[in-house]
Amino acid sequence: MNIVCLDMEGVLVPEIWIAFSEASGIPELRRTTRDEPDYNKLMNWRIQILKDHGLGLKQIQETIATIDPLPGAKEFLDELRSLTQVLILSDTFEQFAMPLMKKLGYPTLFCNTLEVAESGEITGFKMRVEHSKLTTVKALQSIGYETIACGDSFNDLDMILASKAGFLFRSTDAIKAAYPDIPAFEEFVDLSNAIKAQL
Repeated sequence: MNIVCLDMEGVLVPEIWIAFSEASGIPELRRTTRDEPDYNKLMNWRIQILKDHGLGLKQIQETIATIDPLPGAKEFLDELRSLTQVLILSDTFEQFAMPLMKKLGYPTLFCNTLEVAESGEITGFKMRVEHSKLTTVKALQSIGYETIACGDSFNDLDMILASKAGFLFRSTDAIKAAYPDIPAFEEFVDLSNAIKAQL
């Protein structure tokens, strides 16, 4: 039995933090897991920037409300879900992801949660589990699934490398050069064909 594990941001929807960087006019917030492999370091740095600028969850959610899935993402996901089980594994947060899940037809999402003060200030974050993508893939394998994984960033590499088949989608030149053995695609039709060949 197969299960496809997909990253969310950069694969199905635009990067939330890049969109918020543009909306807020804070260029430092463009930094993502494509640039910083250490997710805890990245998130703590983001939270400090938000605090420095007096920004909270409300402002980020207002930006998220304007974000649509990448062109073709919902159709890609719908087709895939008609063929096999699909799980979105993301290091994003429930408070960010739910409006986007609605636009994608409510696929199954495993992600994390933010710690938010009554004032709306983001004070911290709670990861579902350490190395959540790799841990989840290994847990799925332990109950009889063969995993096929796809992502675009450093934090996706563990689940890609641990899976029966793994793919990069719209990744960076640096990641593609560092992992030349991982097939890399730019278009949904090519990614879809590669996944279907593994089913």
